[in-house]
Amino acid sequence: MPSEITPTPPKYLQEEETLPLELKNIISTLPKEKGWLASRLYLYQGFWYPVRHLGGVINCQNLFRPNETDIFLSTTPKSGTTWLKALVFTLTNRKTHPVTKNHPLITKNPHDLVPFLEIKLFVDNQVPDLSSLASPRLFSTHLPFNSLPEPVKLNPGCKIVYLCRNPKDIFVSLWHFTNSLKPQDTKTNSIEDVFDMFCRGVTLFGPVWDHVLEYWKQSQEKPDRVYFLKFEDVKEKPGECIRGLAGFLGCPFSEGEEESGLVDDILRMCSFEHLRALEINKNGKLSSGEENKAFFRRGVVGDWKNYLSDEMADKIDGISKEKLGGSGLIV
Repeated sequence: MPSEITPTPPKYLQEEETLPLELKNIISTLPKEKGWLASRLYLYQGFWYPVRHLGGVINCQNLFRPNETDIFLSTTPKSGTTWLKALVFTLTNRKTHPVTKNHPLITKNPHDLVPFLEIKLFVDNQVPDLSSLASPRLFSTHLPFNSLPEPVKLNPGCKIVYLCRNPKDIFVSLWHFTNSLKPQDTKTNSIEDVFDMFCRGVTLFGPVWDHVLEYWKQSQEKPDRVYFLKFEDVKEKPGECIRGLAGFLGCPFSEGEEESGLVDDILRMCSFEHLRALEINKNGKLSSGEENKAFFRRGVVGDWKNYLSDEMADKIDGISKEKLGGSGLIV
């Protein structure tokens, strides 16, 4: 009988034995905890990363050089990242890619159109050639503000759009998402397994509250550079939010565009329901192994009520009040 072939694990499950020596030496000095998906998370510059992403973070910090017109979309995982990418890509490319049946979103997942710096472009010691990208270049990141490459923080022309979300919904969405990525022969995490970890900040690119607060402070100090959005506000008043976003990015809607109904066309194109129904998002995969459908579970406000006990909800609310108290930000 032929020997059984062990399938290659997805790239997001890469572990320490495959790492270059330099990165092994770095992680040997870092605090570590059990991971939600990969076996371990490592604490680097105050935030927690799977080992493969950590390599991308360090590589990105060392090598990335921004252009004056670059736009960065920043989020914590499961804060509406996929939706934000679709909106900003469609908004900023509306001249070259009109909202028609041939739009790039019809055949490409938003994560392919707006690549992650640390998860896609600079992971696995890659040195990407970004010179051919049209201006303004769009990049995505889950990095906290203080861990962004120094040239990004110092470049006065770079703009950052930050999207935050209620931490209770983030937790429930992240729990579902990480379980959906686990191999079928691997035990999934119960909600109790990861709740305490989330509350302690031990989560992908967490603590969530510290991540949000860094960008909130920057948006208050440098509103011309950092635009702060709430997932719940974009859901409740999408037209107002996308108009404000267009103004911030220097591409406001013209009177003719307003009269033609372009704002509503963009919102329909980028709606959760429309994106989820596309063939590419029902059956496609990212190059890193994740199925596109994993990024389209529900996309609603308040789903946490279906999963969290009163005690769980109160605990997260208490942490939010403690961490964000006095900042002027309510999540």
